[in-house]
Amino acid sequence: MTLDGAVLGRRIVVRHETGGVGPSGGPEMNDVIGHVTAVDATSVTLELRDGRTADVALSTIVTWKPVPERPVRRRRATSVDAEDLTVITSRGWPAIESVALGDWELRAAGRFTGRANSVAATGSPGVPFEQAVDRVIAFYAERSMPALAQVVVGSTHEQAFRGAGWVPMQGYHGGAVVQVADLEPAYAVDPEARVSSTADDDWLANYGRVDDPVHARAVMEGPSHVGFVSIGSPAVAIGRVVVTGEWAGLSAVEVQPAARRQGLARRIVETSLGWAVEHGADKAYLQTMRSNTAALALYAPYDFADHHDYLYLEPSSTGSAQR
Repeated sequence: MTLDGAVLGRRIVVRHETGGVGPSGGPEMNDVIGHVTAVDATSVTLELRDGRTADVALSTIVTWKPVPERPVRRRRATSVDAEDLTVITSRGWPAIESVALGDWELRAAGRFTGRANSVAATGSPGVPFEQAVDRVIAFYAERSMPALAQVVVGSTHEQAFRGAGWVPMQGYHGGAVVQVADLEPAYAVDPEARVSSTADDDWLANYGRVDDPVHARAVMEGPSHVGFVSIGSPAVAIGRVVVTGEWAGLSAVEVQPAARRQGLARRIVETSLGWAVEHGADKAYLQTMRSNTAALALYAPYDFADHHDYLYLEPSSTGSAQR
């Protein structure tokens, strides 16, 4: 069977040579399993279960074959490590510019949201912490942006940054709670809801956090599988849903004040979850403020539960991180 455009969207396993030497002295082999997102004359790209992508050169492939869709829910949403989930959520809200610093991700997107304009501190930066902090500060200074670090509350990264003189960012958007849920096999998709792959002007007009539509669209439309949900014409209720691997992310659920208390937010959520299941997700996450009791109440019937909290830290004006 030819590995070409006909396999787009299918789940396959590819065995390929890594370039190393195996235990028997022959070529070292590696197996990659995922859904085909792109294929051309030289390589194939697979999306893995956690949303990462793997590019495999066709010249290195020894064999490949289609494999069945993965069994429903191999692992539960609550079992995923907080830092691993941070990486997953970042893929669902990708920065325009993303630079790796070891396992850390330096993100910039014209200041559209903290999630896309901070360093996601997970794993190891690959250099001593003091050097990593200097690189973070330099990265954002070069872009005339304030340095921010997104850290899991209670993590060693939070302790290290605080020890270097960093302090919590002030204001309402200084952090959030991440909630997760295992998805059901199906949801009641609303027949009046529309799901588009792009955020049109009508949708953006209902999302109150957009100052620069160009940067907002670049971030929110960035993933391969994203849906912008709306009800009404012009829209009176909106939401965004993204699927990366086995995970779905819900965000931007907004209802115009005059249309509230009519069940529109619930209809947006139901449609978003249904779309997510149709696109292969079996787990979901959301990020909201702990003070946003309306949002927490909206998601509670779908069994969303607290996973972890994160916050943004910034260098203090007198702290050692400003050296």
